[in-house]
Order: sequence, then structure tokens, then C-alpha cells
Amino acid sequence: MTGVSTTGGTGPLPLDLAIRLTAFRFLERLTQFHGEALPYQALAAGFEFEGVRVPLLGPQGIFKPQVMELPLSIMTSPPSANHPRPYDDGFEADGQIRYRYRGTDIGHRDNVGLREAMRRGTPLVYLHGLCKGKYKAVWPVVVVGDDPASLCFMISAEDHVHVLARLESGELTAPDPAAELRRRYVSREAHQRLHQAAFRERVLHAYRERCSVCRLQHPELLDAAHIIPDREETGEPVVSNGLSLCKLHHAAFDKNIMGIRPDYVVQVRQDVLEETDGPMLLHGLQGMHERKLELPSRRIWYPDRDRVEERYEAFRKAG
Repeated sequence: MTGVSTTGGTGPLPLDLAIRLTAFRFLERLTQFHGEALPYQALAAGFEFEGVRVPLLGPQGIFKPQVMELPLSIMTSPPSANHPRPYDDGFEADGQIRYRYRGTDIGHRDNVGLREAMRRGTPLVYLHGLCKGKYKAVWPVVVVGDDPASLCFMISAEDHVHVLARLESGELTAPDPAAELRRRYVSREAHQRLHQAAFRERVLHAYRERCSVCRLQHPELLDAAHIIPDREETGEPVVSNGLSLCKLHHAAFDKNIMGIRPDYVVQVRQDVLEETDGPMLLHGLQGMHERKLELPSRRIWYPDRDRVEERYEAFRKAG
């Protein structure tokens, strides 16, 4: 490979930035195909650039492909039963990511690489583990702070259209007076989407990727429904406050056409049971009445009975 490569923009880019731009475009295609939960295998396989395979992640959290000058991605591992969050990465109130150093040596080459990316304004990819084998990609992100005392970098999400325009024009380090305000807004939005994606993947995993009412097994047609809405105090994004529901039954549950009794039995509103309106109503809703909810594979993930009872009372009042 040569030291520079061309893009479709204003002219040649340094090799590192050209590969980075290709990575961002690859992630767009990958997300269109897989949705927000990207499989580890696809990220590890990566993409081809001028005959060389470039992975998106590696065994360590800060990842720099051999062909690049600076890190391409940072990664937070998914939670497990023994390690709810393997590394001490977290989110600030404004949505910024507090990302741990590699080890405790501030001079480790990975930490030095992120520090240099901060100095140059170089955009990266953040890969957040949702569950085993699934990651949510947030890109571009930039390193906006370095705190050696706490062994942490501060990472902010950026607007991809803005960053790509600056990258292609070679203006990454040019003054950007609106950067802080824009990044705060984009980071909050990215944080919200990340938590929504994490909730969905964990709920669908608990229910073996099938609708808990009708047993439909097409993940692309499934949602994670909150038992208590997330706008309410007890509406936490935890598996025990979730149900895996297909699009039809999620809508019916949200609109109180369908309810779940505290003994996990499906109820359909009486006026809907009395309607006559073709096979979809008959088999899709009326046929689910008095059906036992299919429960998760582990008891710890079962729907919380207090929340179910509270929601069922709302269903009864609506009927």
C-alpha cells in the first residue's frame, strides 16, 4: 500500500484517514444489513482495503490494525453472569463515555495512540457490547479528554455528516467553535440509542429470540416491550421489566388491547374478543386469549410480578 489513498472527495487523504473513512462506510452497510446489533464475527472479519483485510476489533479494548497509524476502535466487552460489566467504562450525565486506559501504564502504546488521536481530532469507532457476540457501533467518536489521575479518557460522539465532510476536506484540526455544543447533543442521543439497543438484545436473548405470546421466531419482527414504560419511575431497562413481543402483540400490549395477568396468562380485551374481522384478528389476537406466556430460559429473567400486576390493572381499567 502507498502512503496516501484517494477518496471520492477533494483529493488524496493520508492512508490512515482513507482506511478510517472506508471503515465508517463499511459500518453503514453492516448496520443496514444486521440492524443495530452487529455480530462479533462480522466486525472481526472487517473489510478489504487495497487488497488488505482490516478488522474492526481485536482482543484488546483499544484496537489499531497493523496497516494504520492510530487506533481505529475502542471496545467495551458485553456483560456476563459473573461480570455485569467487565471494565469500568461508564457514561457521564451528558452522554460522554468515560473510557478506561489500557492497564495502568499511561505510556502504554495503546494509551499513547488514543492521546495522539485526541491531539489530531481523529475520529474512531466505539463498540459497546450488548450481549455475548453482539455489539452496538457508535461512530464517529472523538477523544475529548485525558485524565491520567483516574486512568481514563473522555469520549464524545460526533455528528457523522459533519466529521466526514471535515475528514474528506482535510480540516479535522481546523477550529470548530460549535463542537462542544454539537457533541453534547449527539452524545446524549447516542447514549439513549445504545441503551435501547442493549435492552432489546438482552430481552430477546432471554426469550430465545421468539415472541412470548405467539412464539414467532424472526428477530427482525420482534421488539423488547417495557412492562412499565421507561418514562415512569419503575420502568427500568432491565430484563425483568421486558417482554419479547412481535410487532403485532407489542402494539396490542401498548394500546391495552392485550394484557398479561400476574400468573402470566394472556388476556384480550372483551370488545375485541367479540369482534368479527377476518383471520388476522381471529388468529393473531383472539386466538391468544387465555394462552400461557412463554417465559425466559432463566427464572431471574422472569417478568417481575409486581410490575405485571401494575400493568394488568391499567389494562383492566382501559377495558
